[in-house]
Amino acid sequence: MTTAARPTFDPARGYDSKAPTLQYSSRDLAAHTQLKYRQTGQLTTEEIDKIDLKEELLKAEREHFEKLQGEAFRDGSFSFNEDQLAEKRRRFEDIDEEDDAIALQLELEKIRKERAEEKERQEFDKLEADERQRQEEALVGNPILNKDFSVKRRWDDDVIFKNQARGVDDKPKKRFINDTLRSDFH
Repeated sequence: MTTAARPTFDPARGYDSKAPTLQYSSRDLAAHTQLKYRQTGQLTTEEIDKIDLKEELLKAEREHFEKLQGEAFRDGSFSFNEDQLAEKRRRFEDIDEEDDAIALQLELEKIRKERAEEKERQEFDKLEADERQRQEEALVGNPILNKDFSVKRRWDDDVIFKNQARGVDDKPKKRFINDTLRSDFH
């Protein structure tokens, strides 16, 4: 049985006006009321200011390169072997080849530009031809402007569908006679 339609004999009152209670839900209590501060060793702002990040980066790079190539970078002197010198000579010789490559790149760019212009011109011509054809179709498609146009017949315009209800209205008219013996309903 529902209690929704039952009358309220004791009107609703505020929660505090009833008998005071000291029980509160744990979800109603305040929580996390204290802030935590960073302790020493947790990278406080003073510790970050004292750290020289650039020096640490250079040290890490030095260790990395030492690991890769051994002791060559430890004293700061770079000794080149014959392979490295031969590689440098080849690079200087490749500069002339790079000039030729740059000229070829410029020529290739010029050819690409010409092809793009030709393609653009062809697209423009195609658009013009499409527009002309669309206008021509619009003129031919208009039945008022086209003399060869004939109206299409409907599917039910055939003779067999015409005049089928001719004999239906030929019923004898009802007549009213105020004589019960001579009336049609006798």
